[in-house]
Amino acid sequence: MELSANRKSTMFRLRTELVDRLKQLAANDNRSLNNYVETILMDVAYNTPNSETLAAMKEAADESKLTSVNMESYDSFIKSLTAE
Repeated sequence: MELSANRKSTMFRLRTELVDRLKQLAANDNRSLNNYVETILMDVAYNTPNSETLAAMKEAADESKLTSVNMESYDSFIKSLTAE
């Protein structure tokens, strides 16, 4: 694991409200604003879903395959999960 990375100082112009929100989210995670924004950008830049994940996402979004579950009791709920 590389302990230090080459860094380049960069300037962006962002909306004040966005910067304030990012600072708040960074503070909630006990992280610096720079670290928080860099992590978000790394996730976007390097975490592209593979074909299997994309297929699962498409299947999950297909509401035509949704089924109902029975919430009357625990047993009926479990049975409704396994019913085809």
